[in-house]
Amino acid sequence: MKVLLFTREYPPYVYGGAGVHVEYLAGELAKLMHVEVRCFGDQDTVVEGVRVKGYPFGTGSFKHVDKRLSGALDAFEGNLATLTEQVDADIVHVHTWYAHLGGILAKALYGVPLVQTVHSLEPLRPWKREQLGGGYDMSSWIERQCLDMADAVVAVSEETRNDILEHFDIDPAKVTVIYNGINVDQYQPTSETTALEKYGVDPGKPIVLFVGRITRQKGIVHLVNAVKYIKPDAQIVLCAGAPDTKEVLAEMTAGVNDVLQAGFNNLIWIQEMVTKEEAIQLYSHATVFCCPSIYEPFGIINLEAMACQTAVVASAVGGIKEVVVDGVTGYLVPLEQQQVAPFEPMNPDAFSRDLASAINKVLDDPALADSMAAAGRQRARDVFSWESIAQQTKKLYQSLLGGGA
Repeated sequence: MKVLLFTREYPPYVYGGAGVHVEYLAGELAKLMHVEVRCFGDQDTVVEGVRVKGYPFGTGSFKHVDKRLSGALDAFEGNLATLTEQVDADIVHVHTWYAHLGGILAKALYGVPLVQTVHSLEPLRPWKREQLGGGYDMSSWIERQCLDMADAVVAVSEETRNDILEHFDIDPAKVTVIYNGINVDQYQPTSETTALEKYGVDPGKPIVLFVGRITRQKGIVHLVNAVKYIKPDAQIVLCAGAPDTKEVLAEMTAGVNDVLQAGFNNLIWIQEMVTKEEAIQLYSHATVFCCPSIYEPFGIINLEAMACQTAVVASAVGGIKEVVVDGVTGYLVPLEQQQVAPFEPMNPDAFSRDLASAINKVLDDPALADSMAAAGRQRARDVFSWESIAQQTKKLYQSLLGGGA
């Protein structure tokens, strides 16, 4: 069997969970079949059986167009570039709207079955209009077209499957749940502290950690607002870079400045996307990891923290509820959201207080923190192995090919 994966992100150019997903899925699938990846970038490698080819993105063709629109147009141009070489595959599998057009055209031109993994849904991310302008209408349109044309749709959680069926007119029989995974041999506790030393984090003091992009979806502003309610002896470490827009960066900066000016000097803001090795060190030494997302189809960062044996406090939204076991591997914090866009908390300060309360419970009870940490790593190992996920994916491919190998 030959599978061709279309994705915007692939190492070394990964900034979100979808890129992490494709990297590990491709590596595991390569043990079972021939795997080719077409992505945006300059990659041209064959590593452990995975053929990776990068194609130009943002060539300047749309430099005279409003910057918010040019990003969406750049994605379409990049998709056309991925088809400049012949498609030789039994299955085409696309990841995120940035790469959907390539898969749609591959199906139309070559008659190859199309699989679409839904990592998020545009109707549930209205804040993207702030970033893309009218490009948000374009991304929403291409997502809908791909869902209509796909022969099979993979939802990364049961909650995501429910969202797909609620917002799109699609046959439920073609939507299958296959979770994201984690490599527990790579993401595991480490005693190394070079990353902590680099960023001025004291491993001898309690650490509350956030890792992720600065985007409204991740709810980081609500964690910043919670700092004043968190135990003062805890360090708040925010690994937060790659802001979606200048507006959300300005909100983040203002929130951090307010905290520091109020005398809470325990906040450390790492304004960059740290390396995988650095993230593993920070996860490993954190007392508690916090994920305050207001929308999260799965939440792979929680799984990374759990695999590194760290208790998790996360908002009870989306697929997070299927990853974190409340009271066992961490705490889930209820989030009462607005019923219309942009789906922010009804009472932001109450949400921040609730986050802080759950974090303080873990900080106040080292035995509880250790128990949750151990249970989290065990759950990551037992439920979310990439080997199992690759086997489920292969079975799905085979069902579209009449059971053939």
